[in-house]
Amino acid sequence: MAITDRSGLPVAVWVASASPHEVTLVDETLDACLTLELPERLIGDKGFDSDALDEQLA
Repeated sequence: MAITDRSGLPVAVWVASASPHEVTLVDETLDACLTLELPERLIGDKGFDSDALDEQLA
């Protein structure tokens, strides 16, 4: 999983096996952030549409 800035430059990268659902990798990916500050907002596809994830990130 990768998080990029608006220019497409990587901000965080996390590699895992193909079996876990992407939504479960968000914490590890944010922990691997390459910048001092976390992103202000995250935009994901429908696979990230989860009330549990929304609460976790709030």
